[in-house]
Amino acid sequence: MTDIIRADGRTADQLRPVTIERGWSKQAEGSALISFGNTRVLCTASFTNGVPRWMAGKGKGWVTAEYSMLPRSTNSRMDRESVKGKIGGRTHEISRLIGRSLRAVVDMKALGENTIVLDCDVLQADGGTRTAAITGAYVALADALEWGREHRFIGQKATPLIDSVSAVSVGIIDGEPMLDLAYVEDVRAETDMNVVVTGRGLFVEVQGTAEGAPFDRRELDALLDLAVGGAETLSGIQATALAAALGGAEG
Repeated sequence: MTDIIRADGRTADQLRPVTIERGWSKQAEGSALISFGNTRVLCTASFTNGVPRWMAGKGKGWVTAEYSMLPRSTNSRMDRESVKGKIGGRTHEISRLIGRSLRAVVDMKALGENTIVLDCDVLQADGGTRTAAITGAYVALADALEWGREHRFIGQKATPLIDSVSAVSVGIIDGEPMLDLAYVEDVRAETDMNVVVTGRGLFVEVQGTAEGAPFDRRELDALLDLAVGGAETLSGIQATALAAALGGAEG
């Protein structure tokens, strides 16, 4: 499988070049500009002391997310959803996915009655926008949590972040399982899957669909193995970004 050479020169089990520019926004409490090849997503984390009214008094915090694509992030211009007057189903779905993925690695009691909102804006799309958003949002979230600790909204000994989380796409193309699909691969994949994995190698979510022929258990196992390997690499890139001085890191 690793001997297969793809259109961009990668092997089947190779990620696109991944870079993370941490602290990209000077206004947000946490931010990261992440690139998976030509896909670029700006992730910002906004920290608010307090929680939604329905959570008040429970001693727990809240983490949520919103996702959007800029009008010219794709080959042809899209109308803004705000102009349409309606947020699309895909946008709702991906926003919820990002929120679930980040909440999976946060101890809400340790967070205290604070709220973090992750905004993931796709600047340029070339496949894997949701997986890039999750991976970048984790870095923005980690910095926002440290901001909350520094400003004493979070206990100095509290550990709200209990693991890392990243996500990657996998798929079957011409009968071969492949990692991190670019758009030209994604549109012709026989099976398309997005996998969210914690730093410990646990699954948060697996979204898989047979676009062409149904896939069997052997193919599913091969796809999950690829995803776990890719997520392990992404986890290392996230750790390197967070260990570096604010301003940028890459893998």
